[in-house]
Amino acid sequence: MSDPTAAPEPAPVPAHWKRNVSLFLTGQTISLFGSMIVQYAVMWYITFETGSGIAVALYALAAFLPQGIISIFGGVLADRMNRRVLVMLSDGTIAAVTLLLALLMANGVTDLWIILLAVAARSIGAGVQTPAVSAILPQLVPGEQLMRVNGIFGTIQSAMALLAPAAAGLVFGLFGIVPVFFIDVVTAVIGIGVLFFVTVPTLASIAEKTTSYRADLVEGMRYIWHHAIVRWLLVVFAIIFLLTVAPSFVTPLLIAREYGNDVTLVTLLEIAFSVGMLGGGVLVSTLLAKRSRLGLILVSTFGFAAFTVGLGLSPNLVVFYGFMFGIGLLVPLFSTPFMTLVQETVPPEMHGRVFSYVGIVMALAAPIGMTVFGPLADVISVQLLLVVAGVVMAVVMVIAIVVPSGRAAMRAARTPAPEPEQPAVVDA
Repeated sequence: MSDPTAAPEPAPVPAHWKRNVSLFLTGQTISLFGSMIVQYAVMWYITFETGSGIAVALYALAAFLPQGIISIFGGVLADRMNRRVLVMLSDGTIAAVTLLLALLMANGVTDLWIILLAVAARSIGAGVQTPAVSAILPQLVPGEQLMRVNGIFGTIQSAMALLAPAAAGLVFGLFGIVPVFFIDVVTAVIGIGVLFFVTVPTLASIAEKTTSYRADLVEGMRYIWHHAIVRWLLVVFAIIFLLTVAPSFVTPLLIAREYGNDVTLVTLLEIAFSVGMLGGGVLVSTLLAKRSRLGLILVSTFGFAAFTVGLGLSPNLVVFYGFMFGIGLLVPLFSTPFMTLVQETVPPEMHGRVFSYVGIVMALAAPIGMTVFGPLADVISVQLLLVVAGVVMAVVMVIAIVVPSGRAAMRAARTPAPEPEQPAVVDA
């Protein structure tokens, strides 16, 4: 096996890359918009119908645990077939499941277990789709533009995150949850249609594969285990998701308990977060595009810790929304340099498998955290949970910086990588 710490060869970039990137971002944005509407609406529906932290925890498990389990296999698929086709197939499957749930609920079938089962099925599709989407972008964008395009994508996602809760609140508040599902089906179909016109070349290393599925799976595990910097990045990513994403699932529960079951209040909460994300996305794609990837990651992680404590100590909703805005502002400052650093560090033929582990971290950190935070939210105050999460995050990040792999990551971030050659490709 090749040296895992060697500088990777960049993915080949097809001609007319700006057209390809524009179409890809457009299709993914439209599809993402529908998925985000469903995410907000289902979470609010379960929160308002049950008022239970355990029920919210079950939703988090259904939404993320299947994705975490399937993601590792989805990553291998992304390294064994054309990634565009894989995204289209998985997106279509998710739309079909959503349509079935809409028809069931429209006919009065609203059992919690059925909703959770459909959410889990959607999560399985995301486990296949997410690694492929993350692996496609480096194939479409020249290396020197990768950070900027990742920032633009993050800004678009933030804009959708701003519009999605407002749209979800409007549709859910006026018409109920069923129309939300139909919106998601329509946006998925549009997204698939746009992606059809995107040219994604198949790497020669993928087209000429002779190894087995199991061998590719083991190779991906070994690569991450032996690459100290990639392993460290995944651990840091897991810490952030565990201690920020999981508590965020109980913030609507805090509002429901303290201020009542008003969909407007939780909509404003998501809007404050999304406005912050939009601002952070603009910053990282413009003023901060040339900044140190690792420096931005460290600043944002300690900012997460401080603002999470602030959420728990907020005396009123206005201050609470302000800290949520701050957390949203930091999200692109963490996620964009993180994704870019992984894309630049890992060779293209390993992107699918490595990003599958990123997907596992994203998928499992929230349900693992919610198995703790959800039941605790029924025993102690959500405010105390937020304060403890912020303090623990700061302490753990200090430890992560001083361990050997953390010091190695700092040194690598200060060392420019050599300019590699382009690998061979075959037609899509």
